[in-house]
Amino acid sequence: MNVYAFQTDITWENKVANYENVHTLGERFKPQPGGLIVLPEMFATGFSMQTTITKEPEDGPSFTFLSELAQRTHCHVVGGLAIDQGNSRPTNEAFTIDPGGQRLHRYAKLHPFSMGKESQHYQAGSEITQFELPGGLRCCIFICYDLRFPEIFRQAMASEKPPHLFIVIANWPNMRTTHWTRLLEARAIENLAYVIGVNRTGSDPYLCYDGASAIIDPLGKTLCLADHKEQVLQANVEAHVVDQWRETFPALKDRR
Repeated sequence: MNVYAFQTDITWENKVANYENVHTLGERFKPQPGGLIVLPEMFATGFSMQTTITKEPEDGPSFTFLSELAQRTHCHVVGGLAIDQGNSRPTNEAFTIDPGGQRLHRYAKLHPFSMGKESQHYQAGSEITQFELPGGLRCCIFICYDLRFPEIFRQAMASEKPPHLFIVIANWPNMRTTHWTRLLEARAIENLAYVIGVNRTGSDPYLCYDGASAIIDPLGKTLCLADHKEQVLQANVEAHVVDQWRETFPALKDRR
C-alpha cells in the first residue's frame, strides 16, 4: 500500500484555510487510489487550547472534510481533530475514514501533554485499538506525546494479531525534534513494525515546528524523512515485509 504523509503548515485556529491547504497539497501531489493519506494532529486548527474553537461533533466540518477527501482520492484518510464530549472536556482524537467516506476507526489520545496544559483542556482516552487496511495491513494509531510511552506500543503488540504499522500524528515542537526522530526509530526497531510519524511544520503563536515527518521500516531504516518545508512523503508499506522480518528475527517471541 502506498502511504502519504501530509506535513502541513497549519494556519492557527482557521479550519477553512487548513481544509483548503490540504486540498491544494492533494491536487499537487495526487495520491494514487487505494493509498493511505495521513494528516497531522489537530490538522484543522493547530494545537490550540481554545476548545470552543477546536471542538466539533463527531459528524462536524472536519469529519465532513476528511470524508470528502477520502471519497475524492479513493484513499483511506487519517486526520486529527477535537471531539466534543458534551458536559465534559473534549478529546484529542484521530479518525480513520475509508474510501467510501465512512469512519472506519477512531482513537482518543491516551496522554494529554501536561506541560502544555493539554490535560487541563482535553480529557484522556482509555483504549488502545487497531484496524485493518487492504492487504491485511493491521494499524494502530497514537498521538504526539503518546510516543514517549513505549509501554502502550507493547500493549498493542500483545494482541493476538499485533499491528504491522504504527501511525503517530503530532504537533511536535522544534526544541525536541531530536527526541521525535529517535523515538520514532526506536518504536519501529523494538516492535519490528513500520512507523509513520506525521508532524506539522511552520509556527503558531507559541511554538515553532521543524516537521521531520518520517516513514520508517521494520528494521529501523528511514525510508523517507521530511525537512522543515511543507511537503508530502510517500512510501510503500506491505504486511508481508513485517511478517517476514518477524520470522527471520523473532525477538518478540523472546519477551519475558
